[in-house]
Amino acid sequence: MTVKTVSTNADELVNESSKLKVMKGKQKFNLKYLGPILALVIFLSLWQFIPTLLDIKPFILPKPTDIVAAAIKDWHLLWPAMQITIFESVIGFILSAVVGIGISVLLASSRVLEISLYPYAVILQTIPIVAIAPIIVIWFGSGFNSIVIISFLIGFFPIVSNTLMGLNSVDKNMSDLFKLYNASKWQTMVKLRIPAAMPIIMSGLKVSCTLAIIGSITGEYIAGIGGGKGGLGYAITVAAVQLKTPYLFACAIAGALFGIVFYLIVSMVSRLVLKSWHESAMKVEK
Repeated sequence: MTVKTVSTNADELVNESSKLKVMKGKQKFNLKYLGPILALVIFLSLWQFIPTLLDIKPFILPKPTDIVAAAIKDWHLLWPAMQITIFESVIGFILSAVVGIGISVLLASSRVLEISLYPYAVILQTIPIVAIAPIIVIWFGSGFNSIVIISFLIGFFPIVSNTLMGLNSVDKNMSDLFKLYNASKWQTMVKLRIPAAMPIIMSGLKVSCTLAIIGSITGEYIAGIGGGKGGLGYAITVAAVQLKTPYLFACAIAGALFGIVFYLIVSMVSRLVLKSWHESAMKVEK
């Protein structure tokens, strides 16, 4: 009789625990998704209602329904433009990541190199891209090559800055321990400094991936049509000239959606890399 009572109580505790977990899960879902969804619905409702109420013409401020209609009508133009911009942005981002991390490791391995070369990376970042873009077009020609280089330049500095900061922020006790065991400079770099800097490197990649898209669209404004076909930047330029404002909005929103997806992909890769050992990702998993 006592055994049955104990087992019954244990089952009740398990059921209550599972119910609490379900309730906590629902609360987390409500906090995480319900607020943003509600805000979006209110924003779109106001956007749809205000131009109708004030009789604003679509070529001045299109309603969300006008934008959706324009995207469906000109999908045969919008989708190829998106594909071109996506390809240019991904190539520019990959170049930024590979070159930026490589240069950062090189600078972090030598204090002399860091002092000598890092200021020029800062200067390169402070120069407006529209000022050097015509020079890039003269050197590399209009089209794909120039657009990718502009995308690379815009996404380059955040990676260098974050990676260098991460490599120089290694725990001093761990660094002293590696010295105690006579580890070489490159062993310390590969086994200590790069793993320790990985969360900050991932933060730089998250910033760079969105800037790469901005760079591609900016490059398409300046460097013309890439490979005989235009991306979103070129499509926006044409739509503005022709006063096709709903389609212009559709192109801009398509670029924003791609930016969100690209950021989420990089964030997912970051979690996969960090979730098994770093606190920042482990807290998110919990």
